[in-house]
Amino acid sequence: MSFSLNIHHLLPQFPFKNTLIKSPIQSPAFSTSISPNPNPQTPSFSSNHLLSLAIAFVTLTSPPSSLAIPSLNNPLPPPNLPSATTPFSQSKNLITGLDNGKIRPCPSNNPGCVSSNPKSSSFAFPWIVPDKSLDSALQQLQEAILETQKNAKIEIVEDTPDGKYLRATVDGGFGRDVLEFSVKGDVVSYRCMATKVTYLYPFTTALGDSKGQEERVRKIVDQLGWDAPSFSAMD
Repeated sequence: MSFSLNIHHLLPQFPFKNTLIKSPIQSPAFSTSISPNPNPQTPSFSSNHLLSLAIAFVTLTSPPSSLAIPSLNNPLPPPNLPSATTPFSQSKNLITGLDNGKIRPCPSNNPGCVSSNPKSSSFAFPWIVPDKSLDSALQQLQEAILETQKNAKIEIVEDTPDGKYLRATVDGGFGRDVLEFSVKGDVVSYRCMATKVTYLYPFTTALGDSKGQEERVRKIVDQLGWDAPSFSAMD
C-alpha cells in the first residue's frame, strides 16, 4: 500500500479521475470523444524532436554571414562562362586612329594590312617628303589618293600635337579599305588595311596577304614622286 501511494505522488495531476474501465477489448472505432487515459505518464520528446530543436537553435543563434541561404536582394553572381570571342569576331572590331600620336601596327588577325609601325608583322618603310613639298605635303597626299584609288573618300583631316592626320576609305577586294597617314615634318607614316577579313570554316587562320596593300601604297607614292625606302632597294 505504501508503494502505491509513493507512485501516486510522483505522477502529475490531471483534471480527470483515474477510473478503471472494465469493458472488454474491442476493435478500434472512430469517436469524437476523448477517453480518459488509464495510465497517465509524463510527456516526453522523441529523439527526432530534440534534433529538430537543436538545429533550429543553432540556425537562429548563428550570425547572418554564416547562413548559406541565397538572398533575392543580393543574387549570386553569374558563373564565369568561357568567352565566345573568336578570331572572326575580333577581326570585325578594327581600331583606327593614332595611338599616342603614332600609326598603329597591323592587327595580328588581319593579313590584308601593311604598316610603317615597326611592331607590325607586315612592315613597310615610312616615306620621306622632299623639301619642295614640305609646305603642301598633306594637300598633295590627298590628291594622290583621289587620283590613284577607286571610289576614294577623304574622311578625316585633322591637326595633331606635332603634325597632321589623314584617314581615307577606298574600294578593296571584299569591301572598303582604310588608309591612314601621319605627316610629321618630312616623314609620312601610314597604315593601309582591309576592313573585311575572310576565314575558311572551320579554320581560324585568315585568308589573304599584304600584297594588295603594298601595291596600293606603291601607286600613291609613285604618283607623289617622294622617296620610299624598301628592303629590295637595300640589296
